Amino acid sequence: MFEVLPQLPADPILGLSTAYKADTNPLKIDLGVGVYKDEQGHTPILSSVAKAQELLLAKEDSKTYITPQGVPGYIDGMLQLLLGKGSKVMLEDRVAAVQAPGGCGALRILAELIKRCNSDLTVWVSDPTWANHIPLIGNAGLKIETYPYFNKADASINFDGMAETLAQVKSGDVVLLHGCCHNPTGADLTPEQWKTVLEIAQKTGFIPFVDVAYQGFGDGLEQDAYGLRLLVENLPEVIIAASCSKNFGLYRERVGLAAMITANTQTRQAIQTQIQSIARGIYSMPPSYGGALVDIILSDEALRTEWVAEVEAMRTRMQTLRGLLVTKLAEKGAQRDFSFVKEQKGMFSYLCITPEQVQEMRNKHSVYFVDSSRVNIAGISIANVDTLASALVSVL
Repeated sequence: MFEVLPQLPADPILGLSTAYKADTNPLKIDLGVGVYKDEQGHTPILSSVAKAQELLLAKEDSKTYITPQGVPGYIDGMLQLLLGKGSKVMLEDRVAAVQAPGGCGALRILAELIKRCNSDLTVWVSDPTWANHIPLIGNAGLKIETYPYFNKADASINFDGMAETLAQVKSGDVVLLHGCCHNPTGADLTPEQWKTVLEIAQKTGFIPFVDVAYQGFGDGLEQDAYGLRLLVENLPEVIIAASCSKNFGLYRERVGLAAMITANTQTRQAIQTQIQSIARGIYSMPPSYGGALVDIILSDEALRTEWVAEVEAMRTRMQTLRGLLVTKLAEKGAQRDFSFVKEQKGMFSYLCITPEQVQEMRNKHSVYFVDSSRVNIAGISIANVDTLASALVSVL
């Protein structure tokens, strides 16, 4: 039966990782895979996470299934982190949620939920968007269209084009928005632009679907939730996918949250049964470990304080690296203004160079990143920034 299936090409990012590992250049640089790295190029276990692991090991006395919804403290803690303590929709019992296997699992659960509601609607995603948004949503059988978001020519958000397209979206369609630290561009909406998006949603009746994968990596944990909270507080329905891979460093634990803000408690109760039914049909029962760690951190005042400081340290390091790269490029005589890199937020930026220049960076200088020119800022270090800047200037 399997002979009818063709071999598929390697995933672009995973293929890059293979090429990088095979490269013998001692000065090679990996800016492809989207994981946080320290100065030594290592993805560390956060100190707060390590302490939570010890606490969990000491108190866990069974490996039986947890509830179908997930770790209760994890869900409550994450909803407070996303929506804020005292959130109106939480007090009104309007939030349905399940723990999911990573942000990807959350996206897929919610895509299946959307399909159950209306299989004929369209999901609108930004151009560009994170590459895996397309298969995660499209493989559920949903139609996908794009709205303008980023101008490569001047490295800016095309907000006029975005607003114009969203104003034409049909009532009941779904619009996927990046809560903060837009992947792949690093270009985020301003508070004023978020307000305009809200006004358009109120006028047209589209439903926002907010993907929050990098809370705390932009301007801060509270500041990065501004757009999401604005929509939640002013619209009857908002769909939310969240990930703990980046800000808790729990990449391999695969822990995320799928949540739905509903118009009333009765609808919430129905949606809660639906998302648990969807999860049951995909993976049956949720994994416990990652959610249990996040629960411990968020519910322990000392650990939470330590975790907040660690998130701030990661954010500050990436902001510093952005500024350092811009300075080095100027020093080396770049015939182009790269100051936009310093203004962008989170782990990623578009360098806005051509695929041919990206290939030259890879083939001549052993600097690896995807053809779109998206780079992982956390892959830069004080040790390699000179090499990176010199290589980039040479291909311009």
